[in-house]
Amino acid sequence: MPTLLSVNNYYYPRGGAEVVFLEHNAIFADAGWRVACFCMEHPDNLPSEWSRYFIDEIEFGNSYSILEKLRRVPKVVYSFEARRKISELLDQVPADICHLHNIYHHISPSILGILREREIPTVLTLHDLKIACPEYHMLSGGKVCERCKGGNTLNLLLNRCIKHSLALSGVVLLENLVHRMLNSYRDGVSRFVVPSRFYLEKFVEWGWEEERFVHVPNFIDSHCFIPRFDAGEEFVYFGRLSGEKGVSTLIRAAAAAGVGIRIIGGGPDEDSLRELAAETGARATFTGYLRGEPLHEAIRASRAVVLPSEWYENAPLSILESYALGKPVIAASIGGIPELIREGETGAVFSSGSVEQLAHLLGLFRHYSNSTLAGMGKAARAWVEEEFSRERYHKNMLSLYRSLGVSC
Repeated sequence: MPTLLSVNNYYYPRGGAEVVFLEHNAIFADAGWRVACFCMEHPDNLPSEWSRYFIDEIEFGNSYSILEKLRRVPKVVYSFEARRKISELLDQVPADICHLHNIYHHISPSILGILREREIPTVLTLHDLKIACPEYHMLSGGKVCERCKGGNTLNLLLNRCIKHSLALSGVVLLENLVHRMLNSYRDGVSRFVVPSRFYLEKFVEWGWEEERFVHVPNFIDSHCFIPRFDAGEEFVYFGRLSGEKGVSTLIRAAAAAGVGIRIIGGGPDEDSLRELAAETGARATFTGYLRGEPLHEAIRASRAVVLPSEWYENAPLSILESYALGKPVIAASIGGIPELIREGETGAVFSSGSVEQLAHLLGLFRHYSNSTLAGMGKAARAWVEEEFSRERYHKNMLSLYRSLGVSC
């Protein structure tokens, strides 16, 4: 059977990209492929037989000494360590194909030259907008920003787009300039996978050739999710508590609609969101971070899940997970989100950032009958099983790999 080299910065379920990366590996391992992994060392990593090849940890948030910071900056831009270690891995395990996920700022695109030299077909799943926008969210000052369209990435430095830091923004600007000069992504990637059509269209709008992209939706294994279709009382948000997620809009809308909300997760805005809930009188319960069955049970107990995003989301797994658990979703009409909502059938959408529209929908869903909400939950579950299954994803990926000359 063929050998897949699977590459991602982290080797644990840190976020949606890592969940897709790990599940992708499991699918191909279950199909009999040999799957070798190349990642970064991290204390939360899962055990791996390939960990001896992993690069040293780099974390922007860590309290490194000045000397340690200076030593790590070149690796963020171009990692010779990553080139050396992936070469050592490929010497031992020649790969038939390489599938990349998130590699920038840690592994770095420096490895793309090695893969090209060895004539290994290379696929990159685009979980964000990095190959167009160096900040990768297309956000500046908490607002959607497309000022770098056309190539003037100096805006990154002028607006301190990376964590409001001049130094970090300068490092990422340098990274961007180096890899644009080297054509790292354009020459080193055979095909880009995009989970949403919105992202495909956005990359083309920013100057990329449409034929370089393949739309493959995200997936979940619905067998791991036990649904409940009866409606609870509260609405649920689960995810990161940061500005671009729109949780402040949800709190204001919940207060206006007089409904209860349960906010699951943590992040930099938690304290300010708690203060906002107190100021507005919103009936908001903050549960902190949950995962696994406790998270699933909280979602099953909800009336509906709310995703109030205010950035160009790609194809959020949170929507698919909510559907698999039998719950409709109320979500902001931004990025790839509308592609995952069948209006009136599996949920509803509102204009991103609109407190009034969201409050209106919360009021509607509060008054919907249990049978109406159960019907939406059942339709959502059926859609996930049909269109976003593990089997369909595997079939799509095999088709892509074969188109690149891989015998599988």
